[in-house]
Amino acid sequence: MEASAGLVAGSHNRNELVVIHGHEEPKALKNLSGQVCEICGDEMGVTVEGELFVACNECGFPVCRPCYEYERREGSQLCPQCKTRYKRLKGSPRVEGDDDEEDTDDIEHEFNIDEHKKNTDIAEAMLHGKMSYGRGPEDHEDINAQYPPVISGGRSRPVSGEFPISSYGDQMGPTLHKRVHPVTDDHASGRWDDSKDLGWKERMDEWKVQQGNHEYDELADPDMGIIDEARQPLSRKVPIASSKINPYRMVIVTRLVVLALFLRYRILNPVHDAIGLWLTSIVCEIWFALSWILDQFPKWFPIDRETYLDRLSLRYEREGEPNMLAPVDIFVSTVDPLKEPPLVTANTVLSILAVDYPVDKISCYISDDGASMCTFEALSETAEFARKWVPFCKKFAIEPRAPEWYFSEKVDYLKDKVQPTFVKERRAMKREYEEFKVRINAMVAKATKVPPGGWIMQDGTPWPGNNTKDHPGMIQVFLGQNGGLDVEGHELPRLVYVSREKRPGFQHHKKAGAMNSLIRVAGVLTNAPFMLNLDCDHYINNSKAVREAMCILMDPQVGKKVCYVQFPQRFDGIDRHDRYANRNTVFFDINMKGLDGIQGPVYVGTGCVFRRQALYGYDPPKGRKRPKMVSCDCFGRRRKKIPHGDADVQGFEDDKEILKSQMNFEKKFGQSPIFVTSTLMVEGGVPPSSSPAALLKEAIHVISCGYEDKTEWGLELGWIYGSITEDILTGFKMHCRGWRSIYCMPKRPAFKGSAPINLSDRLNQVLRWALGSVEIFFSHHSPLLYGHKEGKLKWLERFAYVNTTVYPFTALPLLAYCTLPAICLLTGKFIMPEGS
Repeated sequence: MEASAGLVAGSHNRNELVVIHGHEEPKALKNLSGQVCEICGDEMGVTVEGELFVACNECGFPVCRPCYEYERREGSQLCPQCKTRYKRLKGSPRVEGDDDEEDTDDIEHEFNIDEHKKNTDIAEAMLHGKMSYGRGPEDHEDINAQYPPVISGGRSRPVSGEFPISSYGDQMGPTLHKRVHPVTDDHASGRWDDSKDLGWKERMDEWKVQQGNHEYDELADPDMGIIDEARQPLSRKVPIASSKINPYRMVIVTRLVVLALFLRYRILNPVHDAIGLWLTSIVCEIWFALSWILDQFPKWFPIDRETYLDRLSLRYEREGEPNMLAPVDIFVSTVDPLKEPPLVTANTVLSILAVDYPVDKISCYISDDGASMCTFEALSETAEFARKWVPFCKKFAIEPRAPEWYFSEKVDYLKDKVQPTFVKERRAMKREYEEFKVRINAMVAKATKVPPGGWIMQDGTPWPGNNTKDHPGMIQVFLGQNGGLDVEGHELPRLVYVSREKRPGFQHHKKAGAMNSLIRVAGVLTNAPFMLNLDCDHYINNSKAVREAMCILMDPQVGKKVCYVQFPQRFDGIDRHDRYANRNTVFFDINMKGLDGIQGPVYVGTGCVFRRQALYGYDPPKGRKRPKMVSCDCFGRRRKKIPHGDADVQGFEDDKEILKSQMNFEKKFGQSPIFVTSTLMVEGGVPPSSSPAALLKEAIHVISCGYEDKTEWGLELGWIYGSITEDILTGFKMHCRGWRSIYCMPKRPAFKGSAPINLSDRLNQVLRWALGSVEIFFSHHSPLLYGHKEGKLKWLERFAYVNTTVYPFTALPLLAYCTLPAICLLTGKFIMPEGS
């Protein structure tokens, strides 16, 4: 996507869509259904007779002449939609195969169905079935020149049998469309056919490789050592040494015995003269005991984990082959530039753009829920500075890659640096950053005084977000495939600004609603299979943090059932005594390790890498089922076991088949066929033949304020609504479906953020967490009651979630217990029996 295309703003419900260029007048984009090529987006052109060029006479799929000639000369010579072989048209040069079809129809390929995987077939049906999209016909006006090419991240899959996306229309009048079911070929799995042809020895060797027990002759093949290393697990559990954990367990058991004896004595020796005070103290002490016991469960089975980044590279980054690392969409959310300084957000964005990961696999989405022009302009400046900062970081392998914290570190920055030019370039870069800071600070100072008529953009157009509670959705691509190059000519990751539509009378669900909007926008534009969530004040402290997460999520043995990888939260600016307990060592360094040993840590918000399919409400893949054995009497007492069925049914496929049969995609995901298609692509990617204009229009559609109406967003999909601590509730829902999570603690902290620096901010933060836990406890998602029917949540993990939601109630017995001594002194009565 071209970075200079301008700001795309619009409202799906009001049928408005506008592109605002930096130095041009805004141009209304009303018609997106012109005759354009569905492959390259250019005009269709005309034939030598002056008629509209038609490449395929069977289905009329819109393809321009250059794409038609290229497909016949270099490609498969098949129409992308109907799979019929392109016939030679007048003026087209001959290619191999034309002589065979001069006077005969291509009967052989007339009903040929391309062999794709089942999930791609389902995706095609939903994208191209025109399933009650609710739009009328469009005017035919080609405006592709105003729209940038779409950003297509990840491993995109070819989608066959397509209808032109531009035919969906632009008007809001209701229309009825025929639902189309996909035609699948049950015998199209090449892997199954190949496995049947393998001999016994080959199959046994393959099984040994999968089990990690395959032996090889290193002298006969020196490369087998590297291959075998790549087949090893990408991560492993490291149990805590018994010499460390057993003494702690003994202390727990000792305390438990003493606590039981104490409560027994207190209950069996009541104080009749002050029965009310005695009963109050007993209730409080029992509550304290139960709270302490709940706290001990996660600490009983703590574990550590190791990741192997070298094995990850050997397996997915082989020399001479395409990079197979999974794409990652990174989300950053911000609201108010006066409370969340744009300079802090800029440092977070710069650390993301400079991360040690393939640039074509990283896409950064910034959610501006305040629709602030200050944030918008600050991101524009950040994109320009990134062209210099990113190559500097990668050239000299600096850490951390947030410039504010890198230049303020009190360390020897010359350590391990051998390039003679480092000092000179570092000084120049520091000067560039200081000038960048001055520009950002000037924007913030200017933003404190709002003009009477609202903010005006450079071309004289009023800023669409002047009214923060009533504005259209906005999308701007600052860095992308075209125009996203650094000063050395290398490509930069994608940087996309998103501000969802807001209108009076709609429930927007605060941060959870903003995150769900980012999920949908990213699903339409890049659709990476994994997502990283960061707050605007949490920068990437370890440039290999994404690789650390991929060692777990892409591990063939462990990663398939992992819904997210949680990293500990670390903070800068904490005083030596940590007077506000910002480090929270007991929770992040002890409790979370214990939860990892059970089924997985609770989701604590920022610094978490998600699997997109888990957020879409799918169940995890199921393990291989044991074959059912049926006994039969064959010859007297001789009984023969007959196996029936050896199917490896997976949760993703089961869910998709159910959705396919019921055709309830619209109710579940919303009325966007393009987005629904992306939800079915487990490996990520977008259809390569999708029209750029249609995709950008669809991105505006999925962030409209009424898109989630009558859908399952916030109920079963995405970030769950109903609590201000949406992070805990979202993780709880995924664990109840059977997913597990993993806690990753690399030696160098993955992320660092800004901690509260005064008592007021710290109390507000703790109060928000407590209120969110109380909301969850009294909702229908209460861990005490929810999820028992499925039985997928382990009881130790349920205890951990119960403890997470009931801990605020401890304030009541604590307050009562602290006032008892004063009441006893005033009344002259004591709650302890005489002689004690």
